[in-house]
Amino acid sequence: MHIRVATLDDIDSIWAILEPVIRAGETYTLPIDISRDQALAYWMSREHEVFVAEEGGDLQGTYFLRANQRGGGSHVANCGYITAQRAEGRGVASAMCAHSLDHARARGFRAMQFNFVISSNQRAVRLWQSFGFEIVGRLSGAFHHPTLGFVDALVMYRSL
Repeated sequence: MHIRVATLDDIDSIWAILEPVIRAGETYTLPIDISRDQALAYWMSREHEVFVAEEGGDLQGTYFLRANQRGGGSHVANCGYITAQRAEGRGVASAMCAHSLDHARARGFRAMQFNFVISSNQRAVRLWQSFGFEIVGRLSGAFHHPTLGFVDALVMYRSL
């Protein structure tokens, strides 16, 4: 698995990864009817450093890294990760998390925080915990899941 900085040539492949996850509405707070242009503007934002995970030229995942807050909170990193549905269970998210932690350290971040991990996404919760993230907060009923109703969102954190 090779992880590299995303380029404009990756836009169509990134959208192919993002769209089914956004449309499902189960793990991200983006509107399920968001337009392609709006979703890509968010993901590829100037504040985001965007990466792609590829194997044999096939993009299997993407993530962004940014400062979680400005000013006094700018030493804490934040990331968003999405794995292509066809690549789930192949270690893509794990590889992206490891890469993001190393890259965040290299950029001088002192910690990483995930602000809104959907509690019903147990696979992601277990993965982040395996990388040393702790649940430091629980937002009761903060996410409206399309089939489960209102579920908790977790705040997860780890020092770098």
